[in-house]
Amino acid sequence: MPTQLNRMRVGKACVVESFRQARLYVTLAMQGNKEQEVVSWTKNISKKGEFVRKDSTFRNVVTADGSSGFKAEAGRYHLYVSYACPWAHRTLILRKLKGLEKVISYDCVDWLLLSDVGWEFKEHQDTINNCRYLKDIYFKAKPVPVLWDKATKTIVNNESSEIIRMLNSEFNAYCPTVEQSNLDFYPADLRSKIDAINEWIYNDINNGVYKSGFATSQEAYDKAVLQLFKSLDKVRVINYPYNISYGKVYFLRNALTQVEDILSKSRYLMGNQFTEADIRLFATLVRFDMVYHQHFKCNKKRIIDYPNMWNYIREIYQIPGVADTVNMEHIRNHYMQSHTSINPFRIVSIGPDLDFMAPHDRDRFSN
Repeated sequence: MPTQLNRMRVGKACVVESFRQARLYVTLAMQGNKEQEVVSWTKNISKKGEFVRKDSTFRNVVTADGSSGFKAEAGRYHLYVSYACPWAHRTLILRKLKGLEKVISYDCVDWLLLSDVGWEFKEHQDTINNCRYLKDIYFKAKPVPVLWDKATKTIVNNESSEIIRMLNSEFNAYCPTVEQSNLDFYPADLRSKIDAINEWIYNDINNGVYKSGFATSQEAYDKAVLQLFKSLDKVRVINYPYNISYGKVYFLRNALTQVEDILSKSRYLMGNQFTEADIRLFATLVRFDMVYHQHFKCNKKRIIDYPNMWNYIREIYQIPGVADTVNMEHIRNHYMQSHTSINPFRIVSIGPDLDFMAPHDRDRFSN
């Protein structure tokens, strides 16, 4: 582990979310004076039966100096969360590792997501807007909040990949320790490589499990699930120029090894440095054997069948504070009871038993 992470000791878990998952399941539409409509994920299916994820809507940013119009301030911002959501989990981990629990407040929706009402506050309370359903909060800012600005009562951003970068760098003045302030999960010298591997892992793995699980044709399922496992356990060579959207940098992404191959040679995706790429991948892998393997029919292999990935997951889980961000009860119940087109009787499976606290071997790689 990096020295800074070894020295970290963070407090009780809080949960944050980007709600890209909410964009997956819930589309809110207003037509004239018509009633607000909640539409399920099945509306995002192409004619070929392929699941097509919609882009996030709000893309403003919080900056340390306030030049964006949204200044980083303690107590100003609030997040609405779901423990079940892997996109949320990215921000959950960043918030935890950076020690921002007292800086950004949060509320958590219930695990059950119903297509007629969307996310609900029942077991948990909306402490900011006192709403019963998340869709009601959406329309306070027309239409979808994720990172909520209490001062202007509006949305800042609902894209998890951008929110984690705000948490990584813009709130450093409010981190409780120097070590946490100095933690940088998106270092300048690795940004092009991180962007490249994020793109590949997002398309084939993070979103690949959904493309497999939500496919409504055999052709769409076969295409998605085969690419998913190709990305997990084989080497793929890509021979085209790739614009990483960072300044004017272009490079060839040649001979990019897949995850198991990478992790057989290095401790993390970026060598010995733990970065946002690892956090984004972990949020999918930690859910894989519990729900994606059976519920989304990604059952060619389990993650525990990949020795390097399984040890990698356990190491990240055991970083101080990360285990507190994983709520398997919410994860299992959300997927298996919310997706009635996949599991119409809402039967929740009993297993598998997974020991994330078992010793790992990742310290075989030198720092």
